[in-house]
Amino acid sequence: MRSPRPPRPSPQPPQANKAFFTWTAQKDAAPVEIVGGQGATFITADGAHWLDLGSMVWNANLGHGHPKMRAAMIAAAEQSLLVMPSAVFSEKTQAAERLLDVAPPGLASGKVFLCLSGAEANENAVKIALQVTGRSKIIFRDRSYHGATLGMLALSGDPRKQGFNVGVSIGVPWSDPYLAGPGEGSLEALIQAEGPDTIAAVLLEGVVGANGVYPPPHSYYRNIRQICDRYGILFIADEVLSGFGRTGRWFAVDHDGTSPDLLTCGKGLTGGYAPGGAVIASGRIARHFDDVPLRCGLTNYAHPLTCAAIAAAIDAYKSESLIPKAARLGEWCKRKFPLWTRNRPFIREVRGVGLLWAVELNEPKTNIAATPARMKRLAKTMQDLRIHLHKRDNLVFVAPPLVISEEQLEDGIERLGAALDEVWSQ
Repeated sequence: MRSPRPPRPSPQPPQANKAFFTWTAQKDAAPVEIVGGQGATFITADGAHWLDLGSMVWNANLGHGHPKMRAAMIAAAEQSLLVMPSAVFSEKTQAAERLLDVAPPGLASGKVFLCLSGAEANENAVKIALQVTGRSKIIFRDRSYHGATLGMLALSGDPRKQGFNVGVSIGVPWSDPYLAGPGEGSLEALIQAEGPDTIAAVLLEGVVGANGVYPPPHSYYRNIRQICDRYGILFIADEVLSGFGRTGRWFAVDHDGTSPDLLTCGKGLTGGYAPGGAVIASGRIARHFDDVPLRCGLTNYAHPLTCAAIAAAIDAYKSESLIPKAARLGEWCKRKFPLWTRNRPFIREVRGVGLLWAVELNEPKTNIAATPARMKRLAKTMQDLRIHLHKRDNLVFVAPPLVISEEQLEDGIERLGAALDEVWSQ
């Protein structure tokens, strides 16, 4: 393991008290002043080089300082194009065409709704499903996350919804045992119990991400597709986190060769270089609105900077063969992690696919989940070792940019192992 740059004290950034930090008590925030980066590393104001094993917020799939993304964003900014949602311009057309080109085959003849985030994409996919079917309910997993808006929190099985009296009552939670066919707890049993004619859509993450990384079994989405077709229910695939190579395919549903009716994108859609979200709708869904108003929209719909980033990002994924690279590194992880965990009995489980992994941790010599105090010490130790990754409850997530090298990935996993060994020896 290469020794990371030793930590040096740095003053708190002057803007730290001017803007809110998200998902934390403000007094517990740990500001990091980022001033640059290249590939799988970023640089902070104290001169330290960090290894990014979290892709910032799961979105920096193309890594930092990507030259083609930089050029595309500069060109779009210099043009300074101002548009309205009904405008037509080349970047908008290119973004839609490129998305349809990489989408699952059943969506290739469809249309694209361009927005600013994954949560907005999911919101609009749900609105489209309600309009197309005329039905009133959305089935969602009770272990899921579809965004931080009130509407999407209502359709998420995530602790972050607690404390909000969400005024959206269309959701039907499903305790998904990854059993799509007949059997107790199956999707079909829930549909029959609720009444098939009331269900507009089933909303599912390609891989349950922030709630633990649970890759579905083989043929799972084929079964979901068949059940939805049987009852005339739409299948919405939330690929906000799992899309754009994160699982070693363009989209997680591609592992099963399945096409949803609506597929939502965000995060890796723009590589983090601009806010961006999208809904890809099938041709059948798109044709519904030929004569019926589409009651969806927003001021910055298809913003020029977003569209430029989408087109450039897809070009980069293709030209650099990053999707098959993520698949190869995923196979490397499958071989690496069993050896890495062998002498660390406090690791309960490591699971994942492609470049999306979760490490689940116990207290020493017990089967009890690692405590918040221990996880807080782990966060501090990882910060000292200059590795950025996400943690939650007793989980640590490994989800680096797709541009990471095998050497960098091994270095990062060894640094994580060193941090675990230090904290679990205390």
